[in-house]
Amino acid sequence: MKIKPLGDRVLVKSVEVEVKTKSGIVLPDTVSKEKPTLGELVAVGDGKLASELNVGQKVIFAKYSGTEIKDNDEKYLILNYNDLLAIVED
Repeated sequence: MKIKPLGDRVLVKSVEVEVKTKSGIVLPDTVSKEKPTLGELVAVGDGKLASELNVGQKVIFAKYSGTEIKDNDEKYLILNYNDLLAIVED
């Protein structure tokens, strides 16, 4: 299935962030139940605001925003442009 967001919406795949303690111990996912707020843009709508974004960019988005959808075994979020908080630059 190919998903194309409409207007000023974007399709985001959540990026899992490793949680480490100060001493360097990596904690498993079961310890941290927080919903990830970092994702990678998979598709961008054709709206005026969304046109400044590019596929592949990493973004930070609002914690409980968007609509979760599933394609095969992958989970994605459809977000409004206004739910994006920042672009992460490496």
